[in-house]
Amino acid sequence: MKRMESCTSTWSASPNIVITKARYCEGETFAEFMARETIDHALWVGITRHVSITLEISARVEALGGHWHLLVLSEDWCGDSVNIVPIVARLTESVSNMDMRILSRDENLDIMDTHLTGKSRSIPIVILLNKKYEECGWWGPRPRALQKWVLEKGMLLPKDERYKEIRTFYARDRGLTTMDEIVSMLEHCCKVSVEQAVRKG
Repeated sequence: MKRMESCTSTWSASPNIVITKARYCEGETFAEFMARETIDHALWVGITRHVSITLEISARVEALGGHWHLLVLSEDWCGDSVNIVPIVARLTESVSNMDMRILSRDENLDIMDTHLTGKSRSIPIVILLNKKYEECGWWGPRPRALQKWVLEKGMLLPKDERYKEIRTFYARDRGLTTMDEIVSMLEHCCKVSVEQAVRKG
């Protein structure tokens, strides 16, 4: 089964890369991504239909004002991506001050190699950009609690058993941890921006 295929690969360093507005706009919208043929398309559709963004999460984003962009590095075959990207997409659709674009990891290794998890090209990676398309922070490839379990215990299990436990986490969590961690990243970046503005002022 490809749906829980490993989302990591070997890597090599790359020169510094600047994410520009043009680069961001080259990415697919979630609607464009879902309209084309993908691996495990039915699974993508099913998970997307069941995503529910809480009013509290949407309100936290709206309260920050400004306009924010989420650039997601992903691949359609990645089991973590199919459980996370629909949540990020629905989050951006639930608010007026955020949008999202998806870029293929394998076609954008220069960006990927500046957002490594250890030495792995793990995905999905969610990169937060401000209204000037300047990077403010990034998140991924999994919720912290799940990533900790994978590294400390999951890697000791046979692959099939490990992936079963990962799927169980996503099903039980219903995206709540992913939503909270991404919004918390946004709140932190806003706080830092305000503090920098005060120091300059």
